Amino acid sequence: MTTNSIELTNSKLWYAAIKPPMYSVAVIPIWVGTAVAFAETKIIHAGIFATFLISAILIVAWINLSNDVFDSETGIDENKAHSVVNLTGNKSLIFWLGNLFLGLGILGILAIAWLQHDFTVIGIVILCCFLGYTYQGPPFRLGYQGLGEIICFICFGPLAIAAAYYSQTQTFSSISIAASVIVGITTSLILFCSHFHQVADDLAAGKRSPIVRLGTKKSSQLLPWVCGSIYALTTMFVAGQIFPTWTLLIFISLPFAVKLVRHVGEFHDQPDKVNNCKFIAVTLHFWSGLLLALGFVIPGV
Repeated sequence: MTTNSIELTNSKLWYAAIKPPMYSVAVIPIWVGTAVAFAETKIIHAGIFATFLISAILIVAWINLSNDVFDSETGIDENKAHSVVNLTGNKSLIFWLGNLFLGLGILGILAIAWLQHDFTVIGIVILCCFLGYTYQGPPFRLGYQGLGEIICFICFGPLAIAAAYYSQTQTFSSISIAASVIVGITTSLILFCSHFHQVADDLAAGKRSPIVRLGTKKSSQLLPWVCGSIYALTTMFVAGQIFPTWTLLIFISLPFAVKLVRHVGEFHDQPDKVNNCKFIAVTLHFWSGLLLALGFVIPGV
C-alpha cells in the first residue's frame, strides 16, 4: 500500500470517526424550536439562537466522544476501526476532550440563562445531558438494554425543542411539542438504523438493541411505518390547524424515506451493504427537519 493510499484510508477513518453529518441531530432541534417561536412571536433573537446552536453542537460532540470511551470499556468497538479511541489509542485523552466540549456547551447555555435571568433552559439541557449519559455511561448503560431510541427521542425531540423554543420566548408551546414528536422520530430513526450492520458485535457484547431483539427482517419491515408516521403526523397537524399549511413542504423529503426503506428492505441482513443506511436516515432527518421549520418561518416572512 502506498503512502497516499494509507493517508486516504486514515482520512476516511477519521471522517467516519468524527461523523460530521451526524451533527445535524444538534442543529435541527434548535432550528425547529426557534422556527416555531418565530411563527408565534414574529421575533427571533439571533444571538441566543447562535449561542444555543454552537452549544448544542459541542454537547453532541461530548456525546459522541464519551460513547466511544464507554464502548471501548465493554469491547463492543473492538472491530470498529473508526472509533476515536481506537484511532488515537488514548482513551483518557478522548474522555477529557469530551468533557471539555461538554463544559463549553453548558457554559453557552448558562450564558443564555444568565442573560435572561431565567434558569429553566439550563435545567432542561442538564436533564438532556444526564439522559444522554445514561445511554452508554456506567452504571446505567441503558442503550445495552435497547432503550437508546427512547432516550434519543426524548432528548432530541421534546426536551431539545422545548429548550430552544423557551430560549426565544421564555414560555412553552403545545405547537413546539407537536413538532418535537416528528423530530424525535427522525432522530431515533438514525440510531435505529445504525444497528443493522453490527448485530454480531452487539450480541457479543450483550447489547440488546431493537435490531437484536426483533431481528433484521422484522426491523426492516417496521421502517415503512416509522417513516410514514412522519408524514402522517404532519398532515394530521395541518388538518387540525396546529401546523401552517406550509409545513407540508416536508413531503419534499419523501424520496429519502423511500430510499431508506428500499435499501434496508433489500440489504437488511448484509452488513457490508446496509452499513450506510444510517447516513440515509441522517439525510432524511436533516431535510425533513429543515423543511418542517421552513413551513413555520415562511408565513411570517
